[in-house]
Amino acid sequence: MPDQFRRFPFCRELPMIYVDADACPVKAEILKVAERHGFEVTFVANSGLRPSRDPMVHNVIVSAGFDAADNWIAEHAREGDIVVTADVPLAGRCVATGALVTGPTGRVFDKANIGLASAMRDLGAQLRETGESKGYNASFTGRDRSAFLETLDRLCRQVKR
Repeated sequence: MPDQFRRFPFCRELPMIYVDADACPVKAEILKVAERHGFEVTFVANSGLRPSRDPMVHNVIVSAGFDAADNWIAEHAREGDIVVTADVPLAGRCVATGALVTGPTGRVFDKANIGLASAMRDLGAQLRETGESKGYNASFTGRDRSAFLETLDRLCRQVKR
């Protein structure tokens, strides 16, 4: 098989970590955990990503179209893959395919909680639209980073079983 096909995630047999990489605050942590467990990582973004010489790291730049990165990830993620995203609709699509999904704060999205997460997202959007809420997000903390590392490590171990 030619090298250019071997490196693309759609020609693979092993689980993949897909990252919704635009504004992802935990890219370095993902690489650290993925290397420890021997997982390939695919960063998907609308804009430039820092290239990597590591053959286990792939960068996919999609068009600037609305939800282009989300659509790419949802089309490629499958059962046994891990997806890192803060986007609740994308998390829902990936959970439906059997992928394991976590946000950058370590919050796991699964079949048991994705409905509530979607409802809370919709409620928040409605409150912002009506002016009832300013919609400020909490800043990303060291505790969030630590929780994410623990969650991603646990998900990698779960996939390897």
